[in-house]
Amino acid sequence: MKKLIGFGVIALSLAVAGSALAADGAATYKSKCSPCHGAEGQGSAMAPAFTKNAFVKDSKEADIAAVIKNGRSGAAKKYKNFAIDMPKQATLDDETVKAVVAHLKTLAAK
Repeated sequence: MKKLIGFGVIALSLAVAGSALAADGAATYKSKCSPCHGAEGQGSAMAPAFTKNAFVKDSKEADIAAVIKNGRSGAAKKYKNFAIDMPKQATLDDETVKAVVAHLKTLAAK
């Protein structure tokens, strides 16, 4: 019985730790995206707004994730009025990108 309880405590601890380590889209947005897109997704002179952004609002998650991972430059740029390119975020893992996309979708709904 003690072994069963001990195993349950370990399993619960791992589950809690796993959820604590889950990607936080808002935190990643703050560190990686907000310098150009604004703290609340309002945009800036460097990059477009995410609030009420039709591309983010209407696109599939995979399409938004591709832009995050691969960036946009040259002819691929959607918003050509911004001088800088969207840099690649190739170092972000898929779970983190998915969390950022979810956060962007909440910003686009505002």
